[in-house]
Amino acid sequence: MKQTLIRGLLNLLPMALSLWLFWSLFASLDELGKLLLTLVHAPSLFPGAGFLLVVALVFIAGLLFSVSPVVWLWGWIERQLMRFPLFKSVYGSIRDIASLMNRDPSKPKSQQTVLVRQANGGYVVGFIMTDTPPQPLIDALPEGDWVPVLFQLSYQMAGVTSLVKREDLIKVDWSFEEAMRFNLTAGISQSPVADHEPHQKLGD
Repeated sequence: MKQTLIRGLLNLLPMALSLWLFWSLFASLDELGKLLLTLVHAPSLFPGAGFLLVVALVFIAGLLFSVSPVVWLWGWIERQLMRFPLFKSVYGSIRDIASLMNRDPSKPKSQQTVLVRQANGGYVVGFIMTDTPPQPLIDALPEGDWVPVLFQLSYQMAGVTSLVKREDLIKVDWSFEEAMRFNLTAGISQSPVADHEPHQKLGD
């Protein structure tokens, strides 16, 4: 009896929570759209009209951001707002996270999964997000080919960034998305691992 209930809960709970989150997002955007319709004294013709309005506005914004004058104006507004330290911290963090979901598939991926050896002989999974550290770090570090490596914290997109020499990194033939998902739960929901190419040092 107990095992049957647990089995049902483990299978239904992820689906129920996912549907609830998506429904909550839909309802919130629909309410926002209805508010915009109210501001212009336009009626909501059918359920979901507010949601469709928000989607249409986002699509139009995407079209506008392909026009150079709009991109320049938006960049100018960003620079003015970035002068405020609190806004800069919050907005910069959100923008960096959003950039992870906006990678151009036609461009080579800059994210690379790596292993870093610990002092006790174990290994930690890390991610190279960029090959080049900021210039102030390069100036402060001893001579060498240093690479910023992100060590993700469980159940968070954030993590700890360490500077590691490139020759001490082991390149892993593992996609950024799969490795990130594995790190979140240490493989609790891991699917069967496909065969990968042998690992190699980054310097090789």
